[in-house]
Amino acid sequence: MVPVIALVGRPNVGKSTLFNILTNTRDALVADFPGLTRDRQYGTFQVNNSNAILVDTGGLLGDEGNLSELMNSQVETAISESDLILFLVDAKSGLMDNDKKILQSLRNTNKPVFLLVNKIDGQDEDLAVVDFYQLGLEEILPIAAVHKRNIATLKFKIEEFCQSLEKEDSEQDMIPETKGPNLAIIGRPNVGKSTLVNRLLGEDRVLAFDMPGTTRDTISLPLDWDGKDYTLVDTAGVRKRSKVGEGIEKFSVIKTLQAIDKSQVCVLLVDAQEGLTDQDMHLLGLINNNARAVVIALNKWDHLSEEHKNNIKSEFARRMTAFQWVPLVYISALHGSGLSELMDRVDLVYEAATKVLETNQLTEVLKESFKAHQPPLVHGRLTKLKYAHAGGQNPQRIVIHGTRTDVLKPAYIKYLEKQFRTAFNLRGAPIILQFKSGDNPYKDAGKRKQPNKTPRRHKLNRHTTGSKYGK
Repeated sequence: MVPVIALVGRPNVGKSTLFNILTNTRDALVADFPGLTRDRQYGTFQVNNSNAILVDTGGLLGDEGNLSELMNSQVETAISESDLILFLVDAKSGLMDNDKKILQSLRNTNKPVFLLVNKIDGQDEDLAVVDFYQLGLEEILPIAAVHKRNIATLKFKIEEFCQSLEKEDSEQDMIPETKGPNLAIIGRPNVGKSTLVNRLLGEDRVLAFDMPGTTRDTISLPLDWDGKDYTLVDTAGVRKRSKVGEGIEKFSVIKTLQAIDKSQVCVLLVDAQEGLTDQDMHLLGLINNNARAVVIALNKWDHLSEEHKNNIKSEFARRMTAFQWVPLVYISALHGSGLSELMDRVDLVYEAATKVLETNQLTEVLKESFKAHQPPLVHGRLTKLKYAHAGGQNPQRIVIHGTRTDVLKPAYIKYLEKQFRTAFNLRGAPIILQFKSGDNPYKDAGKRKQPNKTPRRHKLNRHTTGSKYGK
C-alpha cells in the first residue's frame, strides 16, 4: 500500500518549498475536482525504490489566519487519509499560538507527527528548536528547505517510517492475491464506477467485499472473466457514498492515486453524455504520470443519438492528440454491453506493457527511424543513435545509446516513441525512453600522443640551452 504523507502548517512556513524538493518538481498536479480545495497539491516521491504520495495541504489558515479552515471537510479528509504528518513551523518567527492550535487538532487525529523546524538558516540547530520542545513531540528535526539543509536526514526518517508501515501492511494483509493483472477502475464521481464494478463481479460478490475499511484500506477483489483471472483493485473511498446529499459519490484523489499505484492496468471511465471533461484529462494525466497501461471506456454510450455520438468522437479526436495511443471502448455498465470488448482491450494493453522486446529488433527500428528522419543539427553537430535495448517492462522502458543524445528535442523523442509503438504494437502501453551518451574512447587516441612528446622536446631544449641550470 503506497504511503500517504501530509504537509501541514501555517501559511508561509515553507510547505511548498519542501513539497517541491521532496517531489523533485515544480509542476506538481493541482487537483480541481469538486469537493477539493483548489490549492491542494499532490505529488509522488521515491521511498525505498517505491512511491509515496505527498500532499501539500497549503492554506489551512486562510489569509486572515482563521483556524476554522483547518477542520473543514476537505482538509480533514486529506489529513485523515494520511499515514504520516509533517508539521512545519518557522524558526525565525518562533512558536506561535496558531502552531499550538494546529498541533492540538492534529493530536485529535491520532496520526504520527514529525515536527520540522524550518528556516534555521544562519542559526545554531540546537538553539533554533529550543522553543518548540514545549510542544511535547518526540520527533523534532531542524531544517532549511531552501538550502536543502538536513533534507537527507528527513528522507531517511521518512524511509524508516515507511519501512515499518510496509511490515505492518504485510502482517495485516488478509486477502490473497489472485493471478492475472491488477485492474483499477478510475473515474470522476457518478460516471458509473460502482455499476461497472458490480457488473464485472456480480452483485452478490461485491456486497461480500463492500465492508467499511480503514482510511488506508485498498481491497483486492478476485475477478474471473471468461475463464481468465484478474485482481480488481478497489478503494473504499472511491466508491463510498457520502452521507450528505443524495447519491453524491465521494471522491478522493489520494485513494485514486493509491489504486493507480497498485494497478498494472487502469480503465478510465468517462460519462459519454457529458463528454471528455477537464477532470477526465486530469485523471488521465495521473495515470500517465504513473506509467500505467490504460483503456478509456465511454460509459452510457447506448443513451446517445447518432449525432451526439459523432460529436463525442470528434471531441475525442481533437482533445486526445497527445494520447492517440490510448484505445477507446464504448460500453454500457448498466446493461453490460461492450464489456467483453473492454476486457479484451485490457488483455491487449497488459500484453503490450509486459511484452519482452529484443535488442536486435529495437536496434533495427531505431536505425530505420534515424535513417528516415534524422534529428536537426545543434551547433552544427549531429546526434547519432547507435543501438537500443530493453530496460524493463510494465512500463516499457527502452534505453537508447548514442552521442549527444542530451540535445534531442522533445518533438524528436515523441517521433521515436511513436515509431517504437507502431513497430511493436504497444497500443495502450506507456513507453519511457532513456538516452545514454557515450563517446568513442579511441577517437582522440591520435591527439593524446602529441602532448606526450611535447614535454620531452621542451625538456631537451632547456637542457641544451642551459635554461634549466643557468649559464
